[in-house]
Amino acid sequence: MENQLQTTTQAEVLTPAEMIMQGVKAGTDLKLLKEALELQITWEKRQAEKAYNHAIAAFKANPPEIIKESAVNFNSGGKQVGYKYASLANVIEKVTPELSKHGLTLSWRTAQNGKISVTCRISHELGHHEETTLCADADTSGAKNSIQAIGSTITYMQRYTALALLGLACADQDDDGRASSPTTAPSAAVERINEKQLSSILDLLAAKNQKESTLLKLLRLDKLENLPASNYQKTVDMLNKAPVAKGTK
Repeated sequence: MENQLQTTTQAEVLTPAEMIMQGVKAGTDLKLLKEALELQITWEKRQAEKAYNHAIAAFKANPPEIIKESAVNFNSGGKQVGYKYASLANVIEKVTPELSKHGLTLSWRTAQNGKISVTCRISHELGHHEETTLCADADTSGAKNSIQAIGSTITYMQRYTALALLGLACADQDDDGRASSPTTAPSAAVERINEKQLSSILDLLAAKNQKESTLLKLLRLDKLENLPASNYQKTVDMLNKAPVAKGTK
């Protein structure tokens, strides 16, 4: 009985690769060896996935702080608009060394078929990876040529896909990364509208002769730049349905 228990225990801790080697030595049927090989592949994939999840958890336990160090100012509908953002170079500089500590790497691939698509991939050294994709039109705002418009969109989506896949948010430079008006500013974890979406809303306000202050009260925001991206389409739909106001704003 004791010998049988020891044999069972040993079999339970054998990896599929060790089982295959033992089968070859014992002259096991090739069909069984094939099934064992498939089991080996499945087992390795599962081990790689577990290692990836463990590495990501370790990375998020002490994530790098990414500051919105770059500023943009532009004119839209006669109104000067400005906001801060974390540049792609800043994001890469902060996350790459921390990812490497846990056997993780960051990469992107791009494609263009009507729209531009950017896929961000986080890979673990054992082979498992996770990825996410964003698609958008070329950014033709400003005085960009066609190549610059494509490059601007790719850079923008590389930054956002990386932050989304890693579950990171950027902090403002002021107040040590805490919003200066925490009661009115949205959570840093909420993705805000981009400059193109902001410009579209401002153009709609101008077309409808509506006051920006009225919209801000309705949305309960201190400024339009803080509108969550998830609420962008609802806001546009609401403005499209609104009547054109009479008089001056």
